[in-house]
Amino acid sequence: MTLLRVSSIVSPAAPSQNSAPPPDVTAVAHPARGPRVDLPSNAVVRGMSRGQSRSSMMETADGVPVSSRVSTKIQQLLNTLKRPKRPPLSEFFTDDSEEIVEVPQPDPNTPKPEGRQIIPVKGEPLGVVSNWPPALQAALARWGATQGKSPALTALDITGRPLYTLTYGKLWSRSVKLAYTLLNKLGTKNEQILKPGDRVALVYPNSDPGMFWVAFYGCLLAEVIPVPIEVPLSRKDAGISQVGFLLGSCGVGLALTSEICLKGLPKTPTGEILQFKGWPRLKWVVTDSKYLTKPSKDWQPHIPTANTDPAYIEYKASKEGTVVGVAVSKVAMLTHCQALTQACNYCEGETLVNVLDFKKDMGLWHGVLTAVMNRIHTISVPYAVMKACPLSWVQRVHIHKARIALAKCRDLHWAMMAHRDQRDTSLASLRMLIVADGANPWSVSSCDAFLNVFQSHGLKPEVICPCATSPEAMTVAIRRPGVPGAPLPARAILSMGGLSHGVIRVNTEDKNSALTVQDVGHVMPGALMCIVKPDGPPQLCKTDEIGEIIINSRAGGNMYYGLPGQKCNTALPTVIRSHKIKGLINFFFCYNGSLIFVVGKIEGLLMVSGRRHNADDLVATALAVEPVKTVYRGRIAVFSVTVFYDERVVIVAEQRPDASEEDSFQWMSRVLQAIDSIHQVGLYCLALVPANTLPKTPLGGIHISDTKQFFLDGSLHPCNILMCPHTCVTNLPKPRQKQPVGVGPASVMVGNLVAGKRIAQAAGRDLGMIEDQDLVRKHQYLTEALQWRAQTDPDHVLYVLLNAKGVTVSTASCVQLHKRAEKIAAALTEKGSINTGENVVLLYPPGIDLIAAFYGCLYAGCVPVNVRPPHPQNLAATLPTVRMIIDVSKAACILTTQNLMRILRSKEAAASVNIKTWPTIIDTGKIPKYTAIYKPPTAEMIAYLDFSVSTTGMLTGVKISHAAVSALCRSIKLQCELYSSRQIAICLDPYCGLGFVLWCLASVYSGHQSILIPPFELESCLSLWLSTLSQYRIRDTFCSYSVMELCTKGLGTQTELLKARGVNLSCVRSCVVIAEERPRLALTHSFSKLFKDVGLSSRAVSTAFGSRVNLAVCLQGTTGPDPCTVYVDMKSLRHDRVRLVERGAPQSLPLMESGKILPGVRVIIVNPETRGPLGDSHLGEIWVNSPHNASGYYTIYGEESLQADHFNTKLSFGDPQTLWARTGYLGFVKRTELLDASGDRHDALFVVGSLDETLELRGLRYHPIDIETSVSRAHRSIAESAVFTWTNLLVVVSELCGSEQDALDLVPLITNVVLEEHHLIVGVVVIVDPGVIPINSRGEKQRMHLRDSFLADQLDPIYVAYNM
Repeated sequence: MTLLRVSSIVSPAAPSQNSAPPPDVTAVAHPARGPRVDLPSNAVVRGMSRGQSRSSMMETADGVPVSSRVSTKIQQLLNTLKRPKRPPLSEFFTDDSEEIVEVPQPDPNTPKPEGRQIIPVKGEPLGVVSNWPPALQAALARWGATQGKSPALTALDITGRPLYTLTYGKLWSRSVKLAYTLLNKLGTKNEQILKPGDRVALVYPNSDPGMFWVAFYGCLLAEVIPVPIEVPLSRKDAGISQVGFLLGSCGVGLALTSEICLKGLPKTPTGEILQFKGWPRLKWVVTDSKYLTKPSKDWQPHIPTANTDPAYIEYKASKEGTVVGVAVSKVAMLTHCQALTQACNYCEGETLVNVLDFKKDMGLWHGVLTAVMNRIHTISVPYAVMKACPLSWVQRVHIHKARIALAKCRDLHWAMMAHRDQRDTSLASLRMLIVADGANPWSVSSCDAFLNVFQSHGLKPEVICPCATSPEAMTVAIRRPGVPGAPLPARAILSMGGLSHGVIRVNTEDKNSALTVQDVGHVMPGALMCIVKPDGPPQLCKTDEIGEIIINSRAGGNMYYGLPGQKCNTALPTVIRSHKIKGLINFFFCYNGSLIFVVGKIEGLLMVSGRRHNADDLVATALAVEPVKTVYRGRIAVFSVTVFYDERVVIVAEQRPDASEEDSFQWMSRVLQAIDSIHQVGLYCLALVPANTLPKTPLGGIHISDTKQFFLDGSLHPCNILMCPHTCVTNLPKPRQKQPVGVGPASVMVGNLVAGKRIAQAAGRDLGMIEDQDLVRKHQYLTEALQWRAQTDPDHVLYVLLNAKGVTVSTASCVQLHKRAEKIAAALTEKGSINTGENVVLLYPPGIDLIAAFYGCLYAGCVPVNVRPPHPQNLAATLPTVRMIIDVSKAACILTTQNLMRILRSKEAAASVNIKTWPTIIDTGKIPKYTAIYKPPTAEMIAYLDFSVSTTGMLTGVKISHAAVSALCRSIKLQCELYSSRQIAICLDPYCGLGFVLWCLASVYSGHQSILIPPFELESCLSLWLSTLSQYRIRDTFCSYSVMELCTKGLGTQTELLKARGVNLSCVRSCVVIAEERPRLALTHSFSKLFKDVGLSSRAVSTAFGSRVNLAVCLQGTTGPDPCTVYVDMKSLRHDRVRLVERGAPQSLPLMESGKILPGVRVIIVNPETRGPLGDSHLGEIWVNSPHNASGYYTIYGEESLQADHFNTKLSFGDPQTLWARTGYLGFVKRTELLDASGDRHDALFVVGSLDETLELRGLRYHPIDIETSVSRAHRSIAESAVFTWTNLLVVVSELCGSEQDALDLVPLITNVVLEEHHLIVGVVVIVDPGVIPINSRGEKQRMHLRDSFLADQLDPIYVAYNM
């Protein structure tokens, strides 16, 4: 044990796991000491022999004396442990809410407290009565012996009729039996399972008070500590794991229960009791009489005088839902009973009707403890009876002529609603009707209404006694029974506005915003009370200030059991020892002798924008808005959630099954207005859920903390929801005012510096000259390269096409390709009578036919336009795009396959486009004999047109000249080290951009073999691409994001299966994703991680970057450093700045370099408005200069200004000679520490996003992908999401992949996450089915198409929420 003690002393400063092991101190240990000594736990401190003086001892850092022979080493070790290795996180990441949040200026008209400081109030002295028992058990022993036949308890059955009556004699004898059994009969003869002071759980249903009484008093007599808890009904009970925390913190290992209850507990299939979540392992003991043992004659229970040992533990749930146990000492229990007896003037032999829960609070204190002390007859009315017959308790008062009744407001309300059935009940016998929740704001109206109905049945106004209680201080105050004829206490009518600022102001003007509260009587006998400020160290309040009640009394809890860090008590300068009541925000009011008024509980306190609101007040307001049509049984929960640096108010109510949607929305909008006008607070969210779906507390209330957790987890499943962030979020930062654009003096250039920084520019290596003139001639143009290869190496296979089974479907050698090209060229001239320079559309599925048709066009001297063929199953959506490209490009002819030719002329096609006006269509599969023709090109001639639909929905075609094609192919050849003995695998769509270049052009230029895998084949065989890489031992492969995503989602869980099939990716040196967007870091990371198991190197995956003006700016080659990742601050990005931060910093965005810049390419970062160059690590538009830039846009109208602006533009200062092309993408260049192939420091290009796609909101620039990433993280049921703006509102469209009942859960979560992470209020949330968000072939979202569908009301959404 000693070893454990020492380690626990050292542990607070224990080193991190990867630090060096501590030095070995065993070598100098005392020789006489054995290898291990078991000492008592405090022996460590007392290890000093008589002869030793203090001087030979040294204390370690934690004050533990050790022998000086090892002390220096230990001292050094402990000193190093005390010094933190690294600065704590707070030094790295400061919370920058100060910069972000708009702090509202304090209102000078805010009311302030003006009264004098409060004076503590004393209750009347606790009278000393000669026959008061020395302990509560002694009272039971006395009545058991002297008044054995006197009734103690009557229990009712489900219909409200008496079931049995327990006399004091029986209660005493059974409790003694149980005490004897617990102490002597549970274990074997020589082992005692329970010892005095152990904690025991009491698990009894609300319908069986008799068994509970016996168990409670049996525990008191055995001196074990009872912990009453609710009966667990299922694994999903509200707050069940928190009850487990309570049992664990109290060290409970044994539970007492009844036989019937035990049978009803949920069991496993083998018949054992379920292990509930978070519960310790419990032994269950049945306490029915037949299982108890009669004690021997000489055994008597030990009844000591009440002392400060715990008598019982009462559970209490905090605002956050944590359940703690308040330990009540024996003397506190006794004193409290005495104080209640004096305050309520209890007399021996009275009858009391108890409707409350007898396990805790008032139900326990009055109905179980004080009742026994005064030999009162208690009639216990269970909750189940109240549900079936709400009048049963009133009938019991009438039948038994009861003097006291204990009830809650809802019991009064239900009885009043059901009263018309009863005419002859009389309540004249009552001298006290104790209202347990009399401190609630709605208790006044309940008490008044009940009195109004039952005054005619003999109920006297002065018998209604509200009280205030809390588990820590027990009874705080109770109204004493009044004298008939005396005036009733006054009410306080307070201003809600004043209350929210923490001050008391009497309301005179506006009736609506007034709160009427009734007093809860006087301070308890023997107690001292004062009011302290609820925040900070306890300070006394002023007389007109609201604060927390603090009680000093012998009666009250003395600690939270098992939680030494949580304090139940606080010390005040004026009060020696106080019990803090965590629970009552009150003020107290001197009227007619210091009456107490309560205005709420700390559990229900909502702090919104520095003002306090009480959840119960908001519930009362919501209930006042005629809820009868809408709200089921008045079940309303109010709580607050913290979103964007403030608390936001959420109201959740259960909707009646028969309520119409219109009724519900009308009610919701009226509640919004009522709460806004009465409480001056905006609601963040109002949700209606189906009846009986909110988590319940055992006696039918709503479990608030579980409801809140369901709301935050997105598992509340509302059927109607209204979000109002626009009105209640008032702390958003001010919109940014853009500064006027101009080239200021700060932008002055000196050499290669701008504004004192290196110019943000970077270049790939030199393309170099081709030495051999012969080679120049052969390689000048692609057509010549193909002809040269057909002559010199005719049988070398350039292309291999695979099908879904991985089988080669067709191949093309150099000579085969050349021959097919000649054939097609002849057909074009003869059949299509095409002239040089005319445009020809190629309409082919991915394959070798497409490549042959492309070279055929080049041979014939015409310009190929590659177009994605229409989807046969979706002609209506895909054929119009084909038609548009054909029309825009003014194509003279279409080359295609027989199959597609049939589709173009089909009836289905006629429904979407005019099929009569197609240009000439040639089926290249059927070409008869031909005569070879070849028309050589020139450098400036257009080689082909590249058409693509951008993510903003724009169709753009660019002209690529023969010179640009050669330069691009040469650049790729150098970067990727491609030559004829190499093999690459391509799995991407070959219709535009770099994908088309790699599929059709690169092999002919460089001579390497391309294995072609059409991406659509992956739909029928997911592993096709990966198994091809493994089978052919491919070193370099190119794919698209959609292919990578398919593999990640579809094969991520099947790596073991792939391994078993022999898939091994260790051969892959580079896997490049071809895209025109910011690298998708999360996807590439997941792909690398998932397929690491089948040998994929973590360094293999990288990305490329191209744009419309230059199809390939960057491409990760085979040499050069790995792509690097940086973390940028998202807030600065919105301001068009780049601020680099540490990994893991809040609001940080990881960006990966988009591959290495290709040979012959230069990029520079330019301010898009001033057109001046920017410094290193500044955000601007990426401009590019390279021999393979496109020649210009291909448009019908030839907008010259746009051409000049995008393709041949110059810097406004610096280097005004070079012509640049504008990519339309924002990014930055950063010089890294890495070295490139030439030994210089490497400049990395980071792409942030397309300028056209950015959203301008509140003067800031947002990239849709960032908001979408946050949204996708908000809930597991969000598959994909897209954002766009409509007028000035942000619209979020999310695809729901879960069940439709999750749909409305997403609305608040999406609103929360966008507000928290991007400081934007979402205007509209649209929940749609999977697959609704349009995605193009490159895997990019078509947000503008989506926007058009939204505006045309064509989305067919599951739900649309307009956030008000």
